Amino acid sequence: MANALSKFGFLLLNDFTLISLSSAIEPLRMANWITGQNHYQWKTISESGEAVAASDGVRVQVDAGIQDESLFRELDVVFVCAGINVERSSSKRVGRWLRSAHQKGIALGSTCTGSHVLAAAGLLDGYRCSIHWENLAALSDTFPLINVRASLFTIDRNRYTSSGGTAPIDLMVHLVSERLGSAVGAAIAEQFICDRIRRPDDKQRIPLRHLVGNRSEKLVTAVELMEANLKEPISQGDLAEYVGLSRRQLQRLFRKYLFCAPLRYYLRLRLHRARELLMQTRLSILEVSSVCGFASTSHFSKSYKEHFGYSPSQERTD
Repeated sequence: MANALSKFGFLLLNDFTLISLSSAIEPLRMANWITGQNHYQWKTISESGEAVAASDGVRVQVDAGIQDESLFRELDVVFVCAGINVERSSSKRVGRWLRSAHQKGIALGSTCTGSHVLAAAGLLDGYRCSIHWENLAALSDTFPLINVRASLFTIDRNRYTSSGGTAPIDLMVHLVSERLGSAVGAAIAEQFICDRIRRPDDKQRIPLRHLVGNRSEKLVTAVELMEANLKEPISQGDLAEYVGLSRRQLQRLFRKYLFCAPLRYYLRLRLHRARELLMQTRLSILEVSSVCGFASTSHFSKSYKEHFGYSPSQERTD
């Protein structure tokens, strides 16, 4: 399905996130420029056909309104672009239009909080999807038939959903690479000065305080200590002592809020830091292993493969 996508529609809702819209459109423009061919076309759309204000106040003129019946003949996919106040920014009319688009065989996608609009229209039931991390819990609780993921972006059949900020760049480059080849995708990344294009399974970095709130300052402190001591990991006993808890209390906190034992969470932090270093630096695997607190490269490689599904050396060759 991805290879068939060439005509994109971007439905702008009030208070949409401008950076996410730009991140979605610019890779398509750059693909055309790099190849010297008009592989991709796009239109901006609003409910009324009039300009829409982004969350930063910038007003964007659109190409069409949803009353334009020709859109259904001209588009392969429609992306819902939303932002703050998403529940108030949409309408039943927009939902009906999106359902009509689906019935006419048009694929659907979203940027930032646009997945909420698709979900409210009943268009994500039984699908996996992504949304900005601030809306993960609300979307999951409100729409239990949806498999909400913390991934930067998700492709599930004819649904193309992404989280906020610059994540749509990664989604669009992925789609361009599938259709035009990885060399074009790499060239887009170079033009945008991106260190790397992130993968579908890359997770959003969700601030711990957002997950925990004010319910456990001690847990937040413990994780901050872990993050500050990756090269020389702190023992669980010392960690508990530093935050004023017993080891058992510390373990209960981690299992309650982070769904794993402290040692397992610590290991994840070190492995994800190792992955960043492998992708973004020229440090050797031995050096990465040492910087991230592993006693040997064999232990590092074994742990890395168990967690990510491939070895550190494969991380750099893929």
